[in-house]
Amino acid sequence: MSSETVDIEVKLPQRSGVAQALDQGFVWLTRIFGIGVAVILISMVIKVAIDASPAIGRYGLGFLFSSDWDATRDAYGALPQIYGTLVSSFIALLIAVPIGVGVATFLSEEFDFLPKKVQEVLVFLVELLAAIPSVVYGLWGIFVLIPIVKPFGDFLYANFKWFPLFSTPLSGTGMLPAALVLAIMILPTIASISREAMIAVPPDLRQASMGLGATRWETILQILIPASFSGIVGAVMLALGRAMGETMAVTMLIGNSSQINLSILAPSNSIAAKLANEFAEADGFQVSALMYAALVLFGLTLLVNILAELLIMRVQKIK
Repeated sequence: MSSETVDIEVKLPQRSGVAQALDQGFVWLTRIFGIGVAVILISMVIKVAIDASPAIGRYGLGFLFSSDWDATRDAYGALPQIYGTLVSSFIALLIAVPIGVGVATFLSEEFDFLPKKVQEVLVFLVELLAAIPSVVYGLWGIFVLIPIVKPFGDFLYANFKWFPLFSTPLSGTGMLPAALVLAIMILPTIASISREAMIAVPPDLRQASMGLGATRWETILQILIPASFSGIVGAVMLALGRAMGETMAVTMLIGNSSQINLSILAPSNSIAAKLANEFAEADGFQVSALMYAALVLFGLTLLVNILAELLIMRVQKIK
């Protein structure tokens, strides 16, 4: 039996010159927007670096390891603010990531835990949390959260004050209330983006897993979450950037104490809160020191994103 090859020629309709010009214009427009974003970011970094150059020249890397901040002597160091920024963001992520990923799984369309209409309402309510102004979160934290958390903080201090994390009483504002509010603020980002990543996983993977005898939770833990890992990490990094740069709510709740204390019940400070509290009245060399602190915040955010990209690349290589 002889086999014959049949060539089928498909003629695509010719596009008009106007349509081709519009396509080309759209390509260039997106390029301009992409380049524009990069130019804005680079110009911001350059401006902050130029204004921070006097402080960089005087203190160098010692600025990162000094706890002294005295405007009368022009002595500045950002170690307490760096510590407060990192610890408050880490505690917020520790709380928000498991809750956010759990909410994303619960609201994923791939798993019918709830009717679709109920899911849409809950998704809207979760995303609505991101629209609340940070100053409202701060006021809510002062008048609602702190009275709720204070008995718990008193319990921890009374029974576990030998442990460094609970070695001071919770007087009101402090690291713990600020971290809890940050966790609530970044929760919509983690939940929404993680849910989109899970929805984007091909349904065939879930069906194949269930067909091989895996339970629903085995499919979630071994198929769905690993397949959407890149999107989840991206959500966590965006949330971390929000937590590290949050200003008003943290300023109102963290206590604004420029002392390093291992206790999460003690007042602390952050770089963003320091900038918000002092920049309006800053003068002379203090402006340069604050700009140096802002540049450090830029660097921390960049470092976190680089580590996230390396983590994603390593996981993809293992797969």
